[in-house]
Amino acid sequence: MTHLERIREKLTEADALLITEEKNQRWAGGFAFTDGYVLVSREKAWLLTDPRYTEAAEASVGPDVTVLRFDSTHPKLPLLKRILEEEKVERLAAEDRHLSYAAFRMLEQQLGRTLLPAGDLLPALRASKDEEELRLMREAQAIADKALEETLPYIRAGMSEKEVAAELVYRMLRNGSEKNSFDPIVVTGQNSSLPHGVPGDRLLREGDFLTIDFGCVYGGYCSDTTRTFAVGSATEEMKNLYALVLEAQLAGIRAARSGISGKEIDEAARKVIRDAGFGDFFGHGFGHSLGLDIHEQPVLNQRGERLMPDGAVVSAEPGIYLPGRFGLRIEDVMILRPDGSEVITKSPKDRLIVL
Repeated sequence: MTHLERIREKLTEADALLITEEKNQRWAGGFAFTDGYVLVSREKAWLLTDPRYTEAAEASVGPDVTVLRFDSTHPKLPLLKRILEEEKVERLAAEDRHLSYAAFRMLEQQLGRTLLPAGDLLPALRASKDEEELRLMREAQAIADKALEETLPYIRAGMSEKEVAAELVYRMLRNGSEKNSFDPIVVTGQNSSLPHGVPGDRLLREGDFLTIDFGCVYGGYCSDTTRTFAVGSATEEMKNLYALVLEAQLAGIRAARSGISGKEIDEAARKVIRDAGFGDFFGHGFGHSLGLDIHEQPVLNQRGERLMPDGAVVSAEPGIYLPGRFGLRIEDVMILRPDGSEVITKSPKDRLIVL
């Protein structure tokens, strides 16, 4: 089924769905910008955009989506109201999870009607990727893998975290990335104990860990990878902790499949780290879903009660962080199926690599 058909299948209580969130507009209509609308009825779909994007929208949307232009002479809301009246839409749903309460109520006043809350309709649909989405995500991961491979030979003691980040971003763009899927995390030494540390002027030193967490966007879809390396040399403690995190990650990957909860997958990995005595130093979840956004639903953590759908794309990223000393994380992206998972990240991780 197309994305529009999947939406219509879920429109059991509403005659149409108004989509205001940018990524949801792209998923449903094939194009998005911040101030646009996508309206999906039981038989038709419209994308409302302004003169800056009309040509690009017409080239991007599918044959089942009608592009309508609004401007200062023909404002957006009167255009939307006209469509609703012409199509005899009585029950209109809107994205209450995206809009603030004030914006939702304002939209009701502007349209002169009560809106039905769409709830998790779109996030739930987006959680299961179709084959085209999976193709784009595999390509995004391949771009990231190649960029890391090309960056590693340039990394050496004396470089700053910022310099490593700059090399990596440059090579992702050279290999086809549209942009970063998030600001890269490049941390070394004591900074590596910060799971979401920001690259700074700290220099790479002999015997330090270097953790690189990065991703790119291709065709609108995100990649996400983390690798941890040793600079110059590694102590036995560093090697042992790396082996422990890798063991935990592989345990989570083995347990991962659709049809079970994120909590169950998280526990398979967490138990390995907890049994080794480092449970207090693994504070975040095992993973998260990703797609058009770098963080989507459902999640793989200790509160992840939702069952994983077939075709979910999720990260596998356990870590150990010793405050004031160092930390490390290993992350892959995988596709979930009823019989297991397919890891689509190909960068080596089978041992601690000394740069």
